[in-house]
Amino acid sequence: MFDAKTHSLQKRAQAVLPLGVNSNFRYWGDHVTPYVEKAKGGYLWDVDGRKYIDYRMAFGPIILGHAYDEVDQKVIEEIQKGVLFAMTGELEVAVAEMIVDMAPAVEMVRFACSGTEATMHAIRVARAYTGRDLILKFEGNYHGMHDHALWSTYAPVEAYGNRRSPIPVPGSSGIPKTMREFIITLPFNDFEGFERVMRSYGEQIAAVITEPCQGNCAAINPQDGFLELIRRRTGEHGCVFILDEVKTGFRIANGGAQEYYGIKPDLATYAKALGNGYPIAAFGGKREIMSIIGQGVAQGGTYTNNKPGVAGAYATLNLLKTKPILKTIEKRGRRLMNGLKEIFDDNDIPAVVTGYPAMFSFSIGVDAITCQREWAKSDHAMYIKLVEKAIARGVMPDYDAREPWFLCYSHSDADIDETLNVYAEIVKEAKK
Repeated sequence: MFDAKTHSLQKRAQAVLPLGVNSNFRYWGDHVTPYVEKAKGGYLWDVDGRKYIDYRMAFGPIILGHAYDEVDQKVIEEIQKGVLFAMTGELEVAVAEMIVDMAPAVEMVRFACSGTEATMHAIRVARAYTGRDLILKFEGNYHGMHDHALWSTYAPVEAYGNRRSPIPVPGSSGIPKTMREFIITLPFNDFEGFERVMRSYGEQIAAVITEPCQGNCAAINPQDGFLELIRRRTGEHGCVFILDEVKTGFRIANGGAQEYYGIKPDLATYAKALGNGYPIAAFGGKREIMSIIGQGVAQGGTYTNNKPGVAGAYATLNLLKTKPILKTIEKRGRRLMNGLKEIFDDNDIPAVVTGYPAMFSFSIGVDAITCQREWAKSDHAMYIKLVEKAIARGVMPDYDAREPWFLCYSHSDADIDETLNVYAEIVKEAKK
């Protein structure tokens, strides 16, 4: 699928990096894993010099565009004053104030360097606040690479057992077996199952953690009332409701899913679009809960106030607040979502489009999906076949059907037109 320099670099990389990459998610397989040379705006170029319309956006952090001048200029300006300090600076206070101003449920915030760190710290704080150990999460939701939440993420759904009594499945070797004692899993959008579990275990659960949509499973939307049910029952049982906005935060609305759905969790986690690609993450929420940090509750990290990340967040949030960034993305993304759906309909191919204009996916061969168990019945082979054909024509979604398409402010109407033209062609070809 790629040319000689890509294959040569992969071989070289595999001699010193497991799989030839620095994250398992970047490995597509031998001879199909891309290696990047540069990126700008809504495009990237591989090491063979081929240009692509990029719909991966670094797995979602790029909300404005690659190498966005106004953000980079702020970062350069700030790092010339120093990159890292064992002290707090005014700029990070200003970024915290912006997050509190934009996110409806956040009254206090702490920074981290990745979404994994943000969810890990949020879970610790929830356990400390409640004095409980159990965590409830939903199958197919990814909350980072730590042992506390890497359960029932990517396993074959057959391993999950009956939906009335799901089996938590570790997402990796090396996770202690005893960690399973602290995890309850359920299918996403399972109203009845959630009610049943809360009746039985509600007084033992420290936190219910969920993404607003299934960000690593085709961006499956919550059904009407599901997030509200979580909010209601966690409140009744004294559990902490953690809304993982690592993907949706500062992407589907300036106030994220909290603004979009009009819901206030107890804690929320952020990363990705917060800094337009610079290494910054955050978690925050109710003052009553966040205030226990430092009062016998540990949270910290040498790089949590790294200047590139803080400066990137400052510039990105300022742009989101002052320009119609997300409105523009929504308009173009909706046209892309609707256009792809029309292409499948015109070719009599069942397909369902899920997610939001800024972050969406489609599943082939099904008419509706509400959870990972249903998504597993979709035609993944056809999805990958289309991806390979699209990449050959200069359009790059992710190779994994679970990973959403991401849009950025730099994607143009012409890019949307080109993408729809390419998919109109390749869907017809694939159907043959």
